[in-house]
Amino acid sequence: MGFSAGKRKSRDEAVTLSDLNDDVLERVLSHLPTSSYFRMTSVCKRWKSTQTSTTFKLACSRVLSRDPWFFMIAKDSTSSSSSFVYDSTENGWKNLNRSLLLRHRRDFTPVASSGGLLCFRSSVSGDFLLRNPLTGSSIDLPCQDDNKPLQAVAMTTSYKLVTISGDLPNLCFKFYESSSCSWSKELELAMKNNTEDGDDTETVYFLSKSGNVVAASNTLLRIPSKQYSSVITVKDNVETVYFLTSHGTIIACDLAKRSFTQLPKLLPPFLEYSIDLVECNGTMFVVLLSEFYESASLRIWKLEDMSWVHVGMLPPAMSHELYGRKGDINCVGGAGGNKILVCFNADLPEVCCRYFVYDLVGEEWSELPRCFKDGEAVEFVSALSFQPRIEATV
Repeated sequence: MGFSAGKRKSRDEAVTLSDLNDDVLERVLSHLPTSSYFRMTSVCKRWKSTQTSTTFKLACSRVLSRDPWFFMIAKDSTSSSSSFVYDSTENGWKNLNRSLLLRHRRDFTPVASSGGLLCFRSSVSGDFLLRNPLTGSSIDLPCQDDNKPLQAVAMTTSYKLVTISGDLPNLCFKFYESSSCSWSKELELAMKNNTEDGDDTETVYFLSKSGNVVAASNTLLRIPSKQYSSVITVKDNVETVYFLTSHGTIIACDLAKRSFTQLPKLLPPFLEYSIDLVECNGTMFVVLLSEFYESASLRIWKLEDMSWVHVGMLPPAMSHELYGRKGDINCVGGAGGNKILVCFNADLPEVCCRYFVYDLVGEEWSELPRCFKDGEAVEFVSALSFQPRIEATV
């Protein structure tokens, strides 16, 4: 009896991706780094079709964590320069599709991020916009109708937006739940009576090196994208929002207990310094740039039992190059990662922008290369961190 030649593959013949059914193929592609996935979608129509596949997005959501991308913000946060990201997986710069970020919304400034979404706020109306910078998927949040001054904006991994407003010590908060598409009612925050620093608005006088009595300048100047900057941590299902006041004091707001407290100061007010807060893996860190004894120092601290614990410092050979530049630092923690990005920028005596990354696990510092567009260097003053997730929606 003769046998006809069938299409069954022999044991020695390799199985290719084209032989996989759609479900298995989508699982394979979902584990690719995001940059690699976008390149692979140009291979064929079948792979490109996964971009709109519901089952593929479900497979992507099952990938627990992705290396963060840093969304870089130029001094003019509405300019075309604010569409660059730094890919920490491939260690390179990428220019996002500007039309997917802000279509006809030039008055919106990025103010917060979480998971795969960025939060923008209008400098004119005060409205918020949540958007996936990779796909353009977005939602406009209704106006809050709040006359109290805004102090801080934070986002949780469940895409809950939290705002804190009011004047110290009369603070309150509200939050926007994406599940119900509505703002909560305004909730007051009570001040704990454990503050030892007193009123941080008081003028402090000290003796300068030349022997003159001068007043300490304790007003913190923030760029627009960092004006309402804050970090939120979740421990034992308790959410705590940390933010800096206009005088550089760190405020910790316990949303569960509806209370807040002022944290101990790291440096006395007569020292000139730049400070910022970041969050990594559920822990709040403080990054501090100061000058002392004709040298600059860039250090990272964390709070344990109301005491500051030193975590790391920029090597003196690198930090000394920042001395005398009167620079400012704006920092962000890697989204779900262990990296802290420090953006240093100074205008005098010449424009200077540098970007340092600290690895909390390896305890190592590195410096990002400069970014170029059309042969010219692009300078950034701050950044937001997000996970590049094409499945992220509101």
